[in-house]
Amino acid sequence: MTTPLTTLVLLFLPMVLGLLFSRIKDSVSLNIRKYAFWGLGSCFIFFSIGHFVKTGEMVQMLPAWVPFRVLIIYLTGIMEFIIGITLLIPRIQISAAKAAMALLIIFFPANIYAAFNFVGLGGHQWGPIYLIIRGPLQIILIAWTYFLCIKSHNESSQ
Repeated sequence: MTTPLTTLVLLFLPMVLGLLFSRIKDSVSLNIRKYAFWGLGSCFIFFSIGHFVKTGEMVQMLPAWVPFRVLIIYLTGIMEFIIGITLLIPRIQISAAKAAMALLIIFFPANIYAAFNFVGLGGHQWGPIYLIIRGPLQIILIAWTYFLCIKSHNESSQ
């Protein structure tokens, strides 16, 4: 249960701090998009750390028939780290956000597999009930990425 809560805190914290800072400075404008990228970037860096700290548990999230499971966990951790860092670099943020959204969609079947197989990582040991938490969280992350990062850019560049 701590992973979804940590994810939400990391996602919203930059925006909350930005809002507080703008209130202290008596600034009316808040660059929501900038803080949305920062929050998403910090989430992806957090996700990547799990691939290296909890490698054994993450390997169990993949079916046994998948070859090179440890290598896949390390490579996806590196991908998540790179996406997390690139979400913080303004000139490539949009591409990074698109990659983040694709990864969130691609990785979701592993979460379903882990939940139905009671993998003991980040709540998956609760079984399918965990998807009641993980599913909406995944939707929040995808919506955040699309509406606050990608779509807001498309609208501001027209």
